[in-house]
Amino acid sequence: MAAKAFITGLTGPRLTRDERLFLGDERPWGLILFSRNCREPHEIEDLVAGFRDAVAAAGAPVLIDQEGGRVQRLNPPHWQAYPPARVFGRLASHETEEGVRAAYLSARLIAADLRRLGITVDCLPVLDVAHAAMTDAIGDRAYSDDPGLVAHLGKAAADGLLAGGVLPVMKHLPGHGRATADSHRSLPMIEAPADELESSDFRPFAELSGLPIGMTAHVVLRAYDPAQPATTSEIIVGRVIRGLIGFDGLLLSDDIGMQALSGDFTRRASAAYDAGMDIVLHCSGVMAEMRAVAAAAPDLSGRSEARASAALARLETPGAFDPEAGREELMRLCRRADWPAEAELEQG
Repeated sequence: MAAKAFITGLTGPRLTRDERLFLGDERPWGLILFSRNCREPHEIEDLVAGFRDAVAAAGAPVLIDQEGGRVQRLNPPHWQAYPPARVFGRLASHETEEGVRAAYLSARLIAADLRRLGITVDCLPVLDVAHAAMTDAIGDRAYSDDPGLVAHLGKAAADGLLAGGVLPVMKHLPGHGRATADSHRSLPMIEAPADELESSDFRPFAELSGLPIGMTAHVVLRAYDPAQPATTSEIIVGRVIRGLIGFDGLLLSDDIGMQALSGDFTRRASAAYDAGMDIVLHCSGVMAEMRAVAAAAPDLSGRSEARASAALARLETPGAFDPEAGREELMRLCRRADWPAEAELEQG
């Protein structure tokens, strides 16, 4: 049977009976993991295997947000702490190739961590261009305020993941960097004119439009659609993401549980599909919400199915790589950008 066009979260480190039944009945295309799911390596391996068994798909995608810095679901002591994107931007601002190399190595090491657990998709790189008043929800997750440098470093991170057998997801299309509100809590409104957005914020996404997967932002771009956020805007998806940016890969929504969106979960999911989302992402693991999203989710078919298949076809067996040497080189490079700082060391 065909998978349905949504990705789900789960409540904890082990599948419950109700979750197993839900997965078997509703057949989500993928699973996304959060810190609540990630305690011990063997538990994650079992959870991943249990998910794939429940949906009867050995290659079903398992996603995670493993960026480094504040957004890292796998943490010490079992996994390494990785730098936030801004560290690579800081290094690249005066030593471009060293910054690019560090971004690649960090992603390659992350990929090695993920592959061992059976995780095949990482929601990285963040291609949002930094702006002075941007929300802390992005903050040091953005590489730089230079769109060209963002694209350069984002490509290095994507290349590192792909070399390690993990699919990258570029986010947050078509750009979250000008938002001054956190879309987890409210709907950000971006007032910038179209020419500024096209010459700056859209540029990294356009330069990396050949990546297999992208994720939308829950932000309103008034220059294009004064009412609907990108995730539920047919104008933004069609004219901007598919048109101006030229992305024809698999398009995921950001988590539709965020407060930026309104309506019940069936309406939110339906609005995203109507706008042109290929896959809707729902993260909370709350069963009533999961059922509401599943009720709106169509079977994956047509162009969406073709995009999903094309993305998964880019998964490759990792080449030779020495993680220990990679870690040593990464730390040597990052020390030149003053990472980790004393405060970061104290936090673990």
